[in-house]
Amino acid sequence: MSLAPSPVERLSRARADLRMGLPVVLHDGSAPALVAAAETITTERLGDLRALPGRPVLALTAHRAHTLKARAYDGDLARVAIPFDADTAWLRALADPADDLTHPMKGPLMTLRDGPVTLHRAALALVKSAQLLPAAVVVETVQATALAAQHGLTMLGIAEATIPETRLSPVIAARVPMRLAREGRLHVFRPQDGGVEHYAVEVGRPDRHAPVLARLHSACFTGDVLGSLKCDCGPQLHAALAAMQEAGSGVLLYLNQEGRGIGLANKMRAYSLQDQGFDTVEANHRLGFEDDERDFRLGAELLRRMGFAQVRLLTNNPAKLAMLQKGGITVTERVPLKVGLTEENAAYLATKAAKSGHLL
Repeated sequence: MSLAPSPVERLSRARADLRMGLPVVLHDGSAPALVAAAETITTERLGDLRALPGRPVLALTAHRAHTLKARAYDGDLARVAIPFDADTAWLRALADPADDLTHPMKGPLMTLRDGPVTLHRAALALVKSAQLLPAAVVVETVQATALAAQHGLTMLGIAEATIPETRLSPVIAARVPMRLAREGRLHVFRPQDGGVEHYAVEVGRPDRHAPVLARLHSACFTGDVLGSLKCDCGPQLHAALAAMQEAGSGVLLYLNQEGRGIGLANKMRAYSLQDQGFDTVEANHRLGFEDDERDFRLGAELLRRMGFAQVRLLTNNPAKLAMLQKGGITVTERVPLKVGLTEENAAYLATKAAKSGHLL
């Protein structure tokens, strides 16, 4: 029946449930598990999970486990046995590195080394996609499926819990004259997975049959809106629009992937860690994230939906070129965009060059 939620709709529900502290059920066709985000789980629900057959474990990424000196026997993740007297504060202390330096002794931590980890890996991917800290309480129990039916919990197969290639649908486009580009038109696109909308700013009337001057710009509330001096995002946004105005046409894709895809809250957590002396990559790793969690397939999808197949890309990031090419967009030229260096962001830019390969 068409009234039933599709796999993509169930995925969107599961993300919302986890953000509100509600467990979801993951299964791989046979063994099911209850999953809750360590960041949002309540004392009452942790108690309910403990009452089930099967001991709860805390799934952490290998990056976070390394910071906690916990052995990641499973390669990309670790399964930490949750002590019987551990409370939600203990879980959050392992998930959130905010107090690592003031309270460094969180162990000893016992991690599991036997058994399948497919459900735990899917659980981490799911909480990441909900823009929560990558730490998940997982209880493998045969009762999970029955509990989902009894309590109305969202249930997903592990294939549904992984992030599919997002499909974007145009919503509306309207003229927006801007200070830096008077002949502007803003296009709004809505993803079919229920996520945030993404935008395209079309400057002038670009020729769809020629390489268009283009910029993939990830949303940066602190830099674009507040004028933060900790990054070069605001100056890059303005310089790109000015370059398109000067060229007579162009398209700027504004992708809502704040903080390299980890969300504004986690980005502020990373900023707090940078204030403790860690660089931008180290801060991401201490939080349990990769250097960059963005999905540039969105950019390729937007360009295709707007009728563009070739671009002259305004960027210092070679990864953007590679991802666009992989997405079927021909990059005929990389146009450097070297602006926004300040005393406050000099170390940040140096780290991007040294560790992330930015051509600065």
